[in-house]
Parts: sequence; structure tokens; C-alpha cells
Amino acid sequence: MSTRSEIAVRDRLIFALDVPNRAEALAWIDRLGESVAFYKIGLELLSGGDWFHVLDELAKRGKKIFADLKFHDVPATVAGAVRGLAQRPVTFATVHCDSRAMLEAAAAAKGPLQLLAVTVLTSNDANDLAALGVAGDPADVVIERARLAQIAGIDGVVCSGADLPRLRDALGRDLLTVCPGIRPAGPKTDDQKRTVEVPTAFAQGADYIVVGRPIRNAPDPRAAAEAIVQQIGQALG
Repeated sequence: MSTRSEIAVRDRLIFALDVPNRAEALAWIDRLGESVAFYKIGLELLSGGDWFHVLDELAKRGKKIFADLKFHDVPATVAGAVRGLAQRPVTFATVHCDSRAMLEAAAAAKGPLQLLAVTVLTSNDANDLAALGVAGDPADVVIERARLAQIAGIDGVVCSGADLPRLRDALGRDLLTVCPGIRPAGPKTDDQKRTVEVPTAFAQGADYIVVGRPIRNAPDPRAAAEAIVQQIGQALG
């Protein structure tokens, strides 16, 4: 596993390619050009039927791939899914942080694939967790689930940048941390609740950030991506 200092600055920005089909995906890849080196492809593209076509195109262009499919099932089923995905040119894949048996089965099947355990979605706050019967502050839940993932042999976690200081204090720097819900300053107008800005995420220990709408909705998406990469470099010194 790469240490934080070995990760290229541009690779630390993962663009969320949340589109429904291959045509829109390719348009975004062309539009962003060399400003983005790492792409997340997830459930929307999968349900549209073009997920593997886009994966192959990204690999052909030398891009890194984050398969955000959030596997969550009985251990044998998750292991089979992870084993199949590990045959593809994918860097990261997600699995929900559930039972230790499921996580261990996934870890045993991953080969060169790096697995990230989804701890608490950035669209969930303490009230959302309470409605699901999960007691405690989101950061406490993140730490508990991240510890389980670490014990099971998972490479890293997906968590809010807001949870990073306590997570790093509790578990150190061994786990890779990938943080979605990154937003620029100003009022928030979407479904993300526990968000942080780019410099804050890296100051608090993020290894990677996932950014979607702030780039997609920008007047000049390529310039927005380049600006984020510049912010990352400045935050890391």
C-alpha cells in the first residue's frame, strides 16, 4: 500500500463520474482531459448498462478507477463479487462495513484490488443514524466500523473529512482514507450534510477526496478540477 507521501498530488482528486450512460461519461472524460487522473464509477452508470464499457475506456486512457459499488451481502457472495472485480484494472472498490465475516471474506478475495469500507455516508447525520437504530455520534460510529475493517484486513475507509481527526487519533495512519462530500465554501444546496473544504480534508488526514457536483456544475469544469489539484498541493506543502 502506498504511503501518503508517495501518492501523486493529481491522483488524490477522484472525480465522481455519476452519469447514466457511456456517451455522457466519455464527454466528461474528454472535457476534463489531463486535469483528472482518477475516476469513480458507481451505481448510476451500472444501472444504465454501460459500466464495464466505461471502465475499459478509462483503463485504455491510462486513468485510475474507483469502482464504487458498495458490496453488501452474505460473505460468499461478496467474496465472489470482489474476486471477479479484482480481475479488472481497478484500483479501489467499496464494500459496506457490516459483519466481520463479510469483510474478511472480501479481504481474502481481493488480490491486488484495494478495498475501502464505507463507514457512515456523508448524507447521514446523527438523526439519520438514530432513525436506523444506531446510537452515538457519527464520528464514534465511523471509528467503530473502521476498527472492524482494519481488523478484517480491509485497506481503507470511506468517511467524511469531518470524522478524520478523531479517526486518525484512534487508529493511526495505516488505513487509507477516501473522503467524499467535499464542498467549497458557501451555502450547501444538495443532500450532503457532513462536508468539509479541500484544504481542511487534507489538513485532517485525507489521502484522497471524491468530488462530483462542484466540478460538474462549475462554469469551467476543467479549471475547477485544476484549482482543486492546486489546493491539494498547497495543503500538503
